[in-house]
Amino acid sequence: MGATTNRVTNCNVYVEGGSYLGRAEEVMVPEIKHKKAEHKALGMVGSFELFSGFEKLEGSIKWNSIDKEALKQFATAKQLKIQVRTSIETHGATGLEAETKGVYYMTIQPSNIPGAGFKQHDNVELSTNFSCTYIKLEIGDESIYEIDVLANIWIVDGEDQLATYRANLGI
Repeated sequence: MGATTNRVTNCNVYVEGGSYLGRAEEVMVPEIKHKKAEHKALGMVGSFELFSGFEKLEGSIKWNSIDKEALKQFATAKQLKIQVRTSIETHGATGLEAETKGVYYMTIQPSNIPGAGFKQHDNVELSTNFSCTYIKLEIGDESIYEIDVLANIWIVDGEDQLATYRANLGI
């Protein structure tokens, strides 16, 4: 069996269930960064870091035009449910061998109302930044990870990473 590689070259954005096909130029899904706290103590020859939570989840959508529906939805400070859906292609020695869906589910809150950048002969540029309180990645029908910062949920490959923590807190 030869080597295979995955390739992703496109996606579609859904906001509150409505498709924004062809309206977004770029989507930046939040990077998940572990927050670390330094631990040092007498008698230890060094210090080390321990997991203490997650950094703020932030992302953005770059729009390819002035879109009144997008502006209406993202001009509020309300939370929005969005999906970023893609097709993950697996290529091997014989070419395209498989296609699998990839879906990011997010609950976001817009951070800005974008202004427009105009340039002669160029398409207008607008970008919406957002903070995210919930994110889940599914590939095929498998959940890869799920984080809900408001509900203290952190699940990786079906394993609840915070079950003991929640039990210890009585929540």
